[in-house]
Amino acid sequence: MRVTIDMDKCSGHARCYGTDPELFQIDDIGYASRPEFEVPAGGEDTAREAAAACPERAITVR
Repeated sequence: MRVTIDMDKCSGHARCYGTDPELFQIDDIGYASRPEFEVPAGGEDTAREAAAACPERAITVR
């Protein structure tokens, strides 16, 4: 499973980070710091929860 974050849509709410701070990395002001990454085994549900928590719908899980 792969996560893609639309960096133009990210508004720095850090709700993804709040869902899983190890999976979603943010910068000092709350914006996502990496636009794409693989989800480790067992992290699929958390990745989906974070995508659903994003108010801008900037996170895509495939």
